[in-house]
Amino acid sequence: MAYKPQAGPQMATPNVIPMADIMLVLLIIFMVITPLTPKGLDALVPQPPPPNQKQVNTPDRTIVVQVIDRGAGQTPGLKINGEDATWDNLQGRLTDIFKTRAEKVMFVKGDNPIPFADVATVIDIAHASGVDKVGLITAKIEAGE
Repeated sequence: MAYKPQAGPQMATPNVIPMADIMLVLLIIFMVITPLTPKGLDALVPQPPPPNQKQVNTPDRTIVVQVIDRGAGQTPGLKINGEDATWDNLQGRLTDIFKTRAEKVMFVKGDNPIPFADVATVIDIAHASGVDKVGLITAKIEAGE
């Protein structure tokens, strides 16, 4: 006489243990890889003062390079804290300004029609002049929004 075990009804439940193991391994992999992803350039953005506080201007401390639109087809103009500058002497002037400063921070303000390539060129020249941090000033930041 052959023995036949009593088999109950078959259950169709998924085995979730291997799936949980795979999810934990993927979680660990992504946690390890995330800090290794490259970052962009650090941008320093000036913050507007609170509405109740007076605006304090320190022109000798803050350096702002303006990229000014002169019209279509012409190279943009430059100003350093309101004084005219040229593309040829920009690096020399920035080097002279920042060679004695401990805090090498500069801001770049571009007119709206200026291509970002011109602003990026100013940032590259600033880094070549020894500037550590470059911030961008937009119309909204200047208006205090």
